[in-house]
Amino acid sequence: MPLSDVQIRNLKPSGKPYKVSDFEGLYLLVSPSGSKLWNVKYRLHGKEKKLSLGAYPAISLAQARMLKEEARVKIAQGIDPSEAKQEAKRETREAQSHTFAKIGDAFLDKQRKEGKTKATLDKTIYHLKLANSDFGCKPITEITAPMILTCLRKVEARGNYETAHRLRARIGSVFRFAVASGLAETDPTYALKDALIRPNRKHRAAITDPVKLGALMTAIDGFDGQTTTRIALQLLAMLAQRPGEIRQAKWQEIDFEKKVWSIPAAKMKMRRDHIVPLPNQAVELLKDLREISGEAEFLFPSLRSWHRPMSDNTLNAALRRMGYSGDEMTAHGFRASFSTLANESGQWNPDAIEAALAHVERNEVRKAYNRGEYWDDRVRLADWWATMLDSIRPT
Repeated sequence: MPLSDVQIRNLKPSGKPYKVSDFEGLYLLVSPSGSKLWNVKYRLHGKEKKLSLGAYPAISLAQARMLKEEARVKIAQGIDPSEAKQEAKRETREAQSHTFAKIGDAFLDKQRKEGKTKATLDKTIYHLKLANSDFGCKPITEITAPMILTCLRKVEARGNYETAHRLRARIGSVFRFAVASGLAETDPTYALKDALIRPNRKHRAAITDPVKLGALMTAIDGFDGQTTTRIALQLLAMLAQRPGEIRQAKWQEIDFEKKVWSIPAAKMKMRRDHIVPLPNQAVELLKDLREISGEAEFLFPSLRSWHRPMSDNTLNAALRRMGYSGDEMTAHGFRASFSTLANESGQWNPDAIEAALAHVERNEVRKAYNRGEYWDDRVRLADWWATMLDSIRPT
């Protein structure tokens, strides 16, 4: 006869455990201590088995019968409900162990193996530290968009709007890494795309007027500081590469015969090899430089040690010394000068200009095609730009 709640409440402990049956294999095991545990007896593949459902009254009679029915459905499908329960527990334990902090560490390790720069790794570490302080110990599947937004709002409250946006992007990277690894299903940061205050981004100052640029080139020619600094600025303007790539250039990368500078991927922002055609003016400057620093590993060694490149502040400091403020011109601004004037000339394919600047083409097929397609254009473009810099100097 089926049990009732009144009967169950009135069950008294005995000197040894005993069973009280409900129906269809559901029974209550009463222990000498007075605890009452729900179990289901069933047969699967000719073997008798038992499934524990939990203790009464935490699991009521109605709940126990519902759980029993769920078990019977599994049995009808050939699934062992006891094994399924253990598997669910294992998956829960595993999910609980996949915290944001743990997955963030794995993502950081991936970046290290990919050869990301120290600057990139340091930024990742900083961003992960900010996120971990709020939800690093939580399983990644339990982290919601509102939780992430609370973390981002703390950064915003300090007026660091740009950092808040970068932090959202970094958290999103960790989530997408988790999705790809089968540890999460979605990236909740996508819903926060328009939730943050947009920073007013200030672009690096650059001179794009030919007359003013010509005056700057004349000022560089007459720079009264270190000769190596002068040549670095002249090459920076002429080759339109990033200041860090100029500073860290090594003599082994320069091929005077082929007139090319081969920059390895490890030094490039986009982590791809980049070959720069050298116009005759650049070759002459490099020959002059060879007489000064040719015995060093770097084209522009530090004054303190020839085993290290010049400081990252040297070129900007030289511009300030010549009277150009940070609002007028920066070392990085020469790239914008080149891009603007080359595009405005109407003589060059924009893709060739982008290739010269080592901007990555997102379309992999097109990128592979461009590598060879625009080389001749880039050689002519380099010669044109060097000649133009000569021609706009005041006479």
